[in-house]
Amino acid sequence: MAPVASTQPERPSVAADKVFNPFYSPPTLDNGDANYKYADYKPAHPNLSYPPLEVQEVVERGLFADPAKPNLFAAATKVKNLTPAIGTEITGVDLRHLTDAQKDELALLVAERGVVFLRDQEITIEEQLELARYFGPLHKHATTPIPRVGLEEVHVVYNDSSRRPDPTAFSKIELWHSDVSYELQPPGLTSLKVITNPPYGGDTLWSSGYALYSSLSPAMQQYLEGLTAVHSAVAQAEGNRAAGLPVRRQEIETIHPLVRVHPATGWKAVYVNPGFTRRLVGIPKAESDAILKFLFRQISENPDFQVRFSWEENSVALWDNRVVTHSATFDFWPHTRHALRATPHGDTPISVEDYEKTTGKKAKDRQLEIWKQQGVQIEQNGTQKNERTRGYND
Repeated sequence: MAPVASTQPERPSVAADKVFNPFYSPPTLDNGDANYKYADYKPAHPNLSYPPLEVQEVVERGLFADPAKPNLFAAATKVKNLTPAIGTEITGVDLRHLTDAQKDELALLVAERGVVFLRDQEITIEEQLELARYFGPLHKHATTPIPRVGLEEVHVVYNDSSRRPDPTAFSKIELWHSDVSYELQPPGLTSLKVITNPPYGGDTLWSSGYALYSSLSPAMQQYLEGLTAVHSAVAQAEGNRAAGLPVRRQEIETIHPLVRVHPATGWKAVYVNPGFTRRLVGIPKAESDAILKFLFRQISENPDFQVRFSWEENSVALWDNRVVTHSATFDFWPHTRHALRATPHGDTPISVEDYEKTTGKKAKDRQLEIWKQQGVQIEQNGTQKNERTRGYND
């Protein structure tokens, strides 16, 4: 008897390599262009093994800076703040030739402004690493690619025409993150240089944890200051394993304060991110989910907290992972975008209570401090003296 044809609709096969979450599963392919001038810095995934990280000594260089930053600003031809809350672009400064005083002032500027941009930088990756070491011991990532030539302390950002990010694998909100916030000592002053850029697109956005904290009611601020959150490396490790890539260090989960204080500024910042923060400790799950969802949406959707940078070849961004989150745009396919990151460890995140106990200083709200400098009188509840509500139109 002839076989009877099935009347059931054929189910599509699941292609293991189709789904590509660019945040958790780095690509393993490239377009094979043998003439590409930065081929030595294309991504590689060597099967290495790193021991667990231990607490390392970090000297906060911003504490040594002159707050007026005379050495750094004297070398610049232009210093422009891009928004009130976050982002500054400096022109005329060559990162290869900074003095120690200028490096300290740069560290403080990045701590205050969240992210600083410089264009037309001829700094090599070796020089970029050397500059980064000034700010702290360098991080070796457990899962993301390193250059083909080695340089295990370099994080490679690379996308070309060989693989298009699949939007069924991720939502845009998931891409907002603070780099490896699950580490015992997550990164501080981090630098990224773009060496190949698409003709347009491929922008990066940063969002200020200072501004998010300042936007909250005093009661909400006080409540969040007493909470801690779990930051997890599990999804990133599982993404590598699903792609058949090595995990060079066993994944961990770490508890950090939800509101941390930057040691150089003394300002409070909300420290959670959609990429790695999984839950709040010691409160009901429904409450945890609601609070994190609210904070994640504020990070990703409130433009008052954000700055967006349009890269050019040889542009460098330096940001402080302790007080900002960032997100990529994947709008440039099939063009190539290639960048190299150097990532120093920062201090162990410190809560408001512990900062005030250990330093004898009072942690501060950045926005209130800025307003005080501008002569604006602020009442105890955070409102301006004789303030009247009004609408806004543009």
